[in-house]
Amino acid sequence: MHLGKSYTIFEFMFWSRRLLYAALVCGSVPVVLYQFLGLKWLSIPVSVVVLLGTATSFIVGFRNVQTYGRALEAQQIWTEILNSSRSLGVMSRDFPAERACGRELILRHCAWLTALRYQLRTPTIWENVGKASNVEYRKYYRVPEWETPLNEALARYLSQAELDSLTQAVSKPSRLLGTQAEMIKRFLDTGEISNAFYMELVGTIRCFFALQGRAERIKDHPYPRQYEVINKLFVRTFCLLLPFGILTEFEKLNASVLGFMHGNLIWLVIPFSAMISWMYLALEQVGESTENPFEGNPNDVPMAQICRKIERELMDMFGEKSDVSEPTAEHGIIL
Repeated sequence: MHLGKSYTIFEFMFWSRRLLYAALVCGSVPVVLYQFLGLKWLSIPVSVVVLLGTATSFIVGFRNVQTYGRALEAQQIWTEILNSSRSLGVMSRDFPAERACGRELILRHCAWLTALRYQLRTPTIWENVGKASNVEYRKYYRVPEWETPLNEALARYLSQAELDSLTQAVSKPSRLLGTQAEMIKRFLDTGEISNAFYMELVGTIRCFFALQGRAERIKDHPYPRQYEVINKLFVRTFCLLLPFGILTEFEKLNASVLGFMHGNLIWLVIPFSAMISWMYLALEQVGESTENPFEGNPNDVPMAQICRKIERELMDMFGEKSDVSEPTAEHGIIL
């Protein structure tokens, strides 16, 4: 997530420069054919382009609203995880008779948080983090889950025997929540907690299962491919036809211009069509980079930062200081 004031113009231009190059090529070809080869029939009515541009703007706007909704829901899920973790911390401190039992619950909860964020950060085939523009931009930030192996991260909270048992688990987060529930039941059987406290803790585990499921729904179900295809089709068709639609419009302006620009206004089709096309293409790329909020792009949910915050706060409830390092934002971006 970008925590700075804004992206700089240079950063945005660098990220989307390939789209600008493509727009310049699309704008240059019709002008060259029209001006040098005399293919005057290439021009199309500008009204056709205007209608197509209007339809395209609606489609791009719809897509971006939907992808922003996915990103917003992902942020809300992790905010709820943060708040529910604080509640679990208080209950783990106050409910068990022995503080050591509550501390063990906290460590297992941190292990679940770690396993969940690693699972959500695993690349899938439909995500866009592997695109050349996104790979290049990764030099401005770091993805913690891709730097440290999962077992090494979990070793802070679990014994080696438990780490070995997790190896074959279909879903490591689900296995850890299930183990957490077993431990709470054992506390009830041994008299560490009362039945009322047991029900409260089990309700919290149920809440974490629900939040995990919501996060997995966003991760495992991409933005509908049919809308993805129609969005790209409309945007690229509009960008391709735009210079053909404004050729004659700039040609008409020659009569009202004197000097060296007289007869050469047709060349202005290239920069103007490229600028308009780039705006549509860049808006499409912004929506594309927003639709998968866990993939490892700079605008993703900062799961590692939230998990560190949770661990520090929960350990502080037990009067301990966590040795987890404070994350730093590189170029204003932190994950």
